[in-house]
Amino acid sequence: MAGLRERKKAQTRKRLADAAFTLFRERGFENVTVAEISDAAEVAVSTLFAYFPCKEALVFDAEDEYDRALTAAVRDRDAGVSILDALEAHLAPVAQPAPGGPSGEDFVELVKSTPALLDYAGRVRHRWEASLAATLAQEAGVPEGDLLATALARFMLDAIFLVTYGDHSPEDLKSVFERLRYGWADFGTAAARKPDAAE
Repeated sequence: MAGLRERKKAQTRKRLADAAFTLFRERGFENVTVAEISDAAEVAVSTLFAYFPCKEALVFDAEDEYDRALTAAVRDRDAGVSILDALEAHLAPVAQPAPGGPSGEDFVELVKSTPALLDYAGRVRHRWEASLAATLAQEAGVPEGDLLATALARFMLDAIFLVTYGDHSPEDLKSVFERLRYGWADFGTAAARKPDAAE
């Protein structure tokens, strides 16, 4: 159980992130300063930077928790569950809200409409990719840096990024997992096309 100091730090961090998100939604990311966020959260600017290295990080305040949950989904999967099935079960519900945070839809809308946040999301994705690739390699019993583990981590997180911030649907993500399971040999052939696509 977290001690009083840890709980207070978590509360301050959440207060800062919540204040920032509210201001960003109301006025736009570029139109809000870190001083205004600090004032709204009733902390000093130096305190804000003790918790968040940059303004963009205030939006992605749960990035470490996401990273841990992503690797745990693979590492702590039930016996008999494949790595791919564990990843699909964890990743398929895209754009889910963080507990006590903004809705998934509000979060995605803000990020999609803000180039600086989209760029930051890409950098965060690369950090998650490294963690996931290392976990995949360990679980598969292959050396760290293995190309297949690295490629699978990159492929999955890129697909999630495209579904979350692009014009694709969760159904499209299911198709990605199906391809991963059964291959791409028939991709682009008439047999692989949906009946309505040929009309």
